[in-house]
Amino acid sequence: MGVTIKDVAKAAGVAPSTVSRVIADHPRISEATKKRVKKAMKEMGYHPNANARSLANRSSQSIGVVMPSSADKALQNPFFPEVLRGISGIAHKMDYSLLLATGETGTEMLEGVERMVYSNRVDGIILLYSQIDDPVINFLLEQNFPFVIIGKPSERIDEITHVDNDNVSGGREITKHLISLGHERIAFIGGSTDLIVTVDRMRGYQMALEEAGLPYLDEYRVHTEFLKSGGQQAVNELFALPEPPTGLVIADDLMSIGVVNMLEECNKRVPDDLSIVSFNNVYLSEITRPPLTTVDIHIYELGVQAAKCLIAKVKDKTEPAKRIIVPFDIKYRSSTKANEAPTRNI
Repeated sequence: MGVTIKDVAKAAGVAPSTVSRVIADHPRISEATKKRVKKAMKEMGYHPNANARSLANRSSQSIGVVMPSSADKALQNPFFPEVLRGISGIAHKMDYSLLLATGETGTEMLEGVERMVYSNRVDGIILLYSQIDDPVINFLLEQNFPFVIIGKPSERIDEITHVDNDNVSGGREITKHLISLGHERIAFIGGSTDLIVTVDRMRGYQMALEEAGLPYLDEYRVHTEFLKSGGQQAVNELFALPEPPTGLVIADDLMSIGVVNMLEECNKRVPDDLSIVSFNNVYLSEITRPPLTTVDIHIYELGVQAAKCLIAKVKDKTEPAKRIIVPFDIKYRSSTKANEAPTRNI
């Protein structure tokens, strides 16, 4: 006969109900008791029945993760595997599994989330994006279903738990770096303006230009997909201008790599012909040639904090909304250089 909860309780010197509470990670059980019970479980080879526990707790022991596009597109960008690594590390530690939802369109994404919620497949959901007037967020709020956003909500910010960076400050600081090198014609390449992260980073870029007395020009702003192909498209548009930029602020490292590749095809080199700064500090940013100067947003930590916040909300429905800001820092590498012939003094 296998080891039972009663056997574990006897070995740990606690009641069987205490063992059950330890398995459910009940917050009122002391850490010392949890350690004692878990040690007894390990020594005796006791493994809780996950299905029975889920039924008893009315829990799926699963977290839903929603990506902002189809998996084949999203996973081309190293941001998503890295943030998933942070989420899964905490989920594994807390005995949760992950269920991914994607979609080519907003309708498909909403339908996927509705299936997860209505079928009780997940206990809570993490959104790996934030956009304006998102039907997924509206649905989750209507259902009073636990969820966390990686990013900043466009509305009801005090009601929604979210984990983010200060992207406005990041955009401002990285643009100031180009300005300090004498660049005055500085362009911005970002994703859709429906995405809050794009809006915030562009706002920081605008602030830095205005503080330096530099123009904020429509023709110097290009919006495209957060992919290499998006960066390549943006280069074509910007270098068709009568006065192309000498500096670029790019809202995503993968787009930056597309820009570098496209410039090489046009016989232009970074940073000799164009200085580039970027965001995210994905692993590619350090090994590309040249290595990118980029805002390190600590992607893994975003995932860790989002998972912790969501599991706390799942375990306690009265948990108040939180705003977690993960600090950024700038990795200065060799994709920028001084502009040797500025057009005017700042």
